[in-house]
Amino acid sequence: MASPISQKLEEKLVCSICLELFRAPVTLPCGHNFCKRCISDHWHKQEQEPPGAKKGYTCPECRRAFEQRPELEKNVTLYSVVELARDGEAWGSGTEGSEVAHGELCPQHGRPLELYCEDEQRGICCVCTIRHCQQHRRVLFEEERFKKQALLKESLEKAQEESERIERVMQELEEQTCSIKDSSEGLKSVIMSKFALLRKALEDFQWQMVSRIEQEQAAALGRVEEDWNFLKDRLDVLGQHRERAQGLLACPNHRTFLQEFPLLPPLESPEALLPVEFDVAAVVKPIEEILTNISRLLLEDLPSSMAPKAPDPAGQGPVHPQELAVKVVAPVPKCQLRAELLKDHRNLTFNPKTANKYLELSKGNRKAKHGPSAICGWQEQGPRFEPWQVMCTQGYGHGHHYWEVKISSHSVILGVTYHGLPWERQQGHKFNIGLDGGSWGLQVREDCYLAWHKGQAKKIQEQLYKNLGVSLDYGKGLLSFYGLGERIQLIHSFHSVFTQPLFPVFWLCEGRAMTLCRRD
Repeated sequence: MASPISQKLEEKLVCSICLELFRAPVTLPCGHNFCKRCISDHWHKQEQEPPGAKKGYTCPECRRAFEQRPELEKNVTLYSVVELARDGEAWGSGTEGSEVAHGELCPQHGRPLELYCEDEQRGICCVCTIRHCQQHRRVLFEEERFKKQALLKESLEKAQEESERIERVMQELEEQTCSIKDSSEGLKSVIMSKFALLRKALEDFQWQMVSRIEQEQAAALGRVEEDWNFLKDRLDVLGQHRERAQGLLACPNHRTFLQEFPLLPPLESPEALLPVEFDVAAVVKPIEEILTNISRLLLEDLPSSMAPKAPDPAGQGPVHPQELAVKVVAPVPKCQLRAELLKDHRNLTFNPKTANKYLELSKGNRKAKHGPSAICGWQEQGPRFEPWQVMCTQGYGHGHHYWEVKISSHSVILGVTYHGLPWERQQGHKFNIGLDGGSWGLQVREDCYLAWHKGQAKKIQEQLYKNLGVSLDYGKGLLSFYGLGERIQLIHSFHSVFTQPLFPVFWLCEGRAMTLCRRD
């Protein structure tokens, strides 16, 4: 520890500007000493004062002002004393450090620490060795340090390896990020290109079909105009013949009448005009299958096939750039679907003129029952269904329409048809709904459903319902059948191109009854 005298002496050798021992001390005319560099920097700042401020050179210690910048002379004596003080400080610090290094004492016994106890992991003295650590593992400081250094080096190596591994993984993640972005951009480009080509192909196909329809329309209108002009000319000829005949009949002279009569040209019977037909179904038929498949793809198959799968909560692996997930708009919840359908509900009535003789209709023509009693009051009133069928009075074209039906049991058919459904029984079938291209039907069987169209049946395994709903979206070419329970369930959908108004039609097996639901 330094003595008080040496501390006071050291304080006198400190520069009042940098508060350190003088370095190249100089003396001012006022007698105060400073480091040459410190006083030079101080006066340089005074010289940088803004214009208008009072300039001069002052002593930082006593504030004495000097008109001219004093010449700085090195204080040789003070410099020598400072150097001696600096050398003594270095020697003192070295001696003190040596004493501390060799004078570490045991905090319990005050003796030098000589060994290292591995069990207690601390330095111990000779008294600790005898009293507390006699049974412990004791080693020299150098030996324990060697062990700890080995562990530390091993830890550093592991840290280095872990750092390198993490850097490699981070590099792989960066490469994977670039790969995902590149794959995503490439995939988006391909998808956009594909859909652009599909849109163009559909637009070209659309304009070809529109052009063809316009050509057919122009040809039909041309034939109509020709027939109209022919009839107009014939009407003119008939008018002239009528005028001459009336004038000849009014002639009072018999001789003149007989002379003029042979000059009257005979009235020829015109050729019968063939009716001009514009068959919409014939125009649509070549493309009906194509449009039906496109409609099914866009309205039914595509959303279900492209819907993203729910992730597996047990283990979500990394997303690979090759995997495609297309987000689609969520469908209307089933609890809301029926409310939406009921907005377009239609109240139907059976057409008694079409009912088979075994079908008994209620007074309001909203209930039909198949039973032998129906034939008792039956009278022939024009063509009616030979199969056990009945058609509704209402027919629907453009727009969206919906109706509901309650059935007593299975073995019934619900469907729609164009007005030209055959009245006769088809060979090998008890019904004719869905056997041609102009009718569609859903047969309710005991264990399943059968969807009929063009004589082909598609089997559908679904729960059997006694309350059924039928949705007709004419513009989209969509005919859907729903089961009505606690929640609405889609049973089957037909996709087609409708060209004529559609009439609901039904078939009932023996003992079955059917009611058309009404809503006000």
